[in-house]
Amino acid sequence: MSKVFGTKPNTKLLLPLAVSAALISTGPAVAQTLEEVIVVATKREQGVMDVPLAITALSGNFIEETNLNDVKDLIAYTPGVSGNSQDSYIDAVSIRGVRTQDFGVGGDPSSAFFKNDLYEGRNGSAVTSLFDVERAEILRGPQGFLFGRNSIGGAFSVHTRKAEIGSNDAFIDFDFGQREHAVFEGAVNIPVSDNFAMRLAGYSSHEEGFAKNVFSGNDEIDHSKKAIRWSTRYESDALSIDTVVDWEDRKQSGSMYRAIDSGDIWDALDGYIVDDTTVNGNNQQIDSDLEGGDADIGDLLTIGVFVEYDLGFATLNSNTGYKDHDYYYSEDYDGTSLNINNFQFEQSGQYFQQELRLTSTGDGPLNWYTGVSYYDEDLDAEFNAIGSEDLMCQYYLNYYAETYGYEFYSGCSDYYTDFYPSSDGNLVETGMLKGKYTGWAAYVNLDYQVTDELMASVGVRYTKDDKDFGILVPEPDSYLGPYFTYGFATDEYIEDSKSWSDTTTRFALTWTPNDDAMFFANYTQGFKSGGFGSFWIEDAQGVPPEVAQTGITQADGFRPGTFKPEQMDSYEIGFKTSYLDGAGNFDLTAFMYDYTDAQVIQYVDVGDTFSARVLNAGKTDGMGVEASTTVAISEYTTLYLSMGYLNTDVTGLGDPDLDDGVNESLCSIDVDQEGDGRGCEGSRIFWAPKLTGAAKLDIDVPVDHGTIATSFEVSYEGERGGAWEGNREGIIGSYAVANLRVGYESDNNWYVQAYAENLFNEFTWDGYNANGGIIPSHFFGPMRPRTIGIRTGISWD
Repeated sequence: MSKVFGTKPNTKLLLPLAVSAALISTGPAVAQTLEEVIVVATKREQGVMDVPLAITALSGNFIEETNLNDVKDLIAYTPGVSGNSQDSYIDAVSIRGVRTQDFGVGGDPSSAFFKNDLYEGRNGSAVTSLFDVERAEILRGPQGFLFGRNSIGGAFSVHTRKAEIGSNDAFIDFDFGQREHAVFEGAVNIPVSDNFAMRLAGYSSHEEGFAKNVFSGNDEIDHSKKAIRWSTRYESDALSIDTVVDWEDRKQSGSMYRAIDSGDIWDALDGYIVDDTTVNGNNQQIDSDLEGGDADIGDLLTIGVFVEYDLGFATLNSNTGYKDHDYYYSEDYDGTSLNINNFQFEQSGQYFQQELRLTSTGDGPLNWYTGVSYYDEDLDAEFNAIGSEDLMCQYYLNYYAETYGYEFYSGCSDYYTDFYPSSDGNLVETGMLKGKYTGWAAYVNLDYQVTDELMASVGVRYTKDDKDFGILVPEPDSYLGPYFTYGFATDEYIEDSKSWSDTTTRFALTWTPNDDAMFFANYTQGFKSGGFGSFWIEDAQGVPPEVAQTGITQADGFRPGTFKPEQMDSYEIGFKTSYLDGAGNFDLTAFMYDYTDAQVIQYVDVGDTFSARVLNAGKTDGMGVEASTTVAISEYTTLYLSMGYLNTDVTGLGDPDLDDGVNESLCSIDVDQEGDGRGCEGSRIFWAPKLTGAAKLDIDVPVDHGTIATSFEVSYEGERGGAWEGNREGIIGSYAVANLRVGYESDNNWYVQAYAENLFNEFTWDGYNANGGIIPSHFFGPMRPRTIGIRTGISWD
């Protein structure tokens, strides 16, 4: 493993990888021709090896065989992509280091999720289960020219199986494993007439918890999900109409955290809190009171209508979508057995989208597509931060006590002579948010065949986003008042409206010297609109209210805080080829980008307390390489390999803006202050590993009346974490997860399979948050342990 990925060897994986290497070196010159995945990334059906883009395409069979659960599981097999987590949030997903860093609702995701070309939305609504899938396309880099919505980091695009006229295929799959793991998936295609068909697909999944909570003795991180999809298709000579109604109910745990009981942030907490701060259990366990409960509950409904009409000179496509969702989330964010900070979030929203697109169908040297898109989103959300009043008093009063030489305080009543606790002893701070977001875009892309081998492309897109936003912060029912989360209270919604627009361009060259090779070079501009902060307000000069100010109205001159758009210039060169007479394919992409004004949430000093703000963080220079290959080593053996390398350099993080009395620096350590290489200027993006990789070895051996099918899979991520300052206590080490599957597939279309996922019981955390103040730094996750199970199913044609 160390020779492949450059990290500490995992001796458990050496034998399977050595076998893979031996098979490659001894394979025949001609094995079997690979079946290529057909994609529509460029608005035309093409084999994935003919698309001049950095794209990973995974077939429905690959997704089924690898037992991927939801859309974020695609991350494991995509080079340059990381940040899977076990909740319905997408703010940890990183494509080439570009990540959504705001868990509020006033901005937009940096990585967009689409299903059947319809935008899936934001935290709580974008993550859906993978079932009855035709293929998934993961595109890296800015994608504003390929979808109705802008996507500055990249895009996940899942296509479910359509209803098929004339077919009556069907299948049923069952999956049973440890911890009461039980999954059902099935679908049936119904040919109603010569030009109309329907397809029904259903899915359910259940599993009990696996993360030991030493505080309660319970096993956390469980789930129970169910979904159903109804699709139809109508065809005539020139017209086709597809419809989809997709509903999913998700009930699962919120993220689980373990506080890091070392480092400066923890030492401050331990020094100021009088209560016992011990984090019990080992470093792979949870010690959480879950005072506010834990939940990740979503009810998602999507309706789509897709019309295609052949005009002769061009094809007209109309994509219409409507999504309604309700989402509730709760977690114990502090990661300790103390009632420091419990986070609750409730969201409901409706989203309408319409895209019209014309794609040329001529045989001449010029091909083109052009389109317009529109969206309308209504959103309501509520945040609650809940924590013990006494613990708040202990931390912040003792912070000042130490500063000014006073005696330490054991609680609120030890300092406030007239203190009276709330009914449950908690400070509950609430923020109520509403958003009305609309936008439209127009784009055109031209491809000109300069010679038989050389094609030049140019694209232009105009984007305009309008946002109406309001924030209401009721005064807490606590003696302490608004202090910790918001630091202010309002008597009414504080509202504002803003618009952001931009024109972006794309230039590309594609050279195809022969039928087996392609070279491409792309320059693409990326844009992500600005937005409103979910946790602060400010006046026209950017100055926040006084600490604990209450009764604020619109007439006081305050407005919701805002942040600027993000911009990117992305450069790519790539190479794709087939080899071994079609038995293998290989693609390689090298990239670099200039990424400015990244929207990053951070707690900043506003005088007597801290405020959560979304800052525009300097400039990131990124570069890297991504590669993958699939090769049929022999008649019975196929190998998939992928790897990604990312190097980033971030500047402009340590420059505070003191004009309004607010220190908006993202960094707390100067460049040379520590003398150990830590510092902000020139630091790398800490949440994205430098190395990612994956491998899948399939060996299918024919036997009487069937096939013995064996699959060995490995996914790898390098070291990550540590915050901008490189905090060593927050580093998550590199890891590799292996899965093994062995089964029998009958010629009569039934199969049975035994599997061990996370075969060697590898442990890691999904991610790390630095935090500060009363909230300690913590890891979140953890990874699902080894799971042994059995799958079986049958299909009909």
